[in-house]
Amino acid sequence: MSDRSPFVWHELVTPDQTRSGAFFSQLFGWTRKEVDAGPFGIYTLFQKGGQDVAGMMNPTPDTPGKGSFWHFYIAVENIEECAKQALLLGGNVVVAPHEVPGVGRVCVVADPTGAVAHLMQPLKNASF
Repeated sequence: MSDRSPFVWHELVTPDQTRSGAFFSQLFGWTRKEVDAGPFGIYTLFQKGGQDVAGMMNPTPDTPGKGSFWHFYIAVENIEECAKQALLLGGNVVVAPHEVPGVGRVCVVADPTGAVAHLMQPLKNASF
C-alpha cells in the first residue's frame, strides 16, 4: 500500500436513499449517480466534479448497526490474512471476505469491544 491514508472509501448506509441522498447532495454540492448492484438493489455514487467521492446503499441482512450511518473502508494488502488476524487478536469477522466486482475484496471485522471496521483489498487498478 502507498504512504497515503489507508482510509479509501466512505459509504452511507440508509433505508431511505432518496431523502438521505437529497440532504447530502444539497449540503455538499454533490451529484448522484445510481448503479444497479444486482441483489443489493441500487447503489448510489456521490460525485463532485464528475469524480466519485463516496457511496450510498440500503442496509443488507449482513449490515452491522441500526439506523442510518456513515462508515469507512480501510485499505489492506491481504484481506484474508487480516480476517484471520482479527480472530487471533480476539475480534470477530462480522462479514467474511468476499468479492465486489470492479472494486476488490471486502470484509467487516470487529475488535473485542465491538468496534466495527470495514476492510478493502482494492483491485490493482483501483483509483483509491
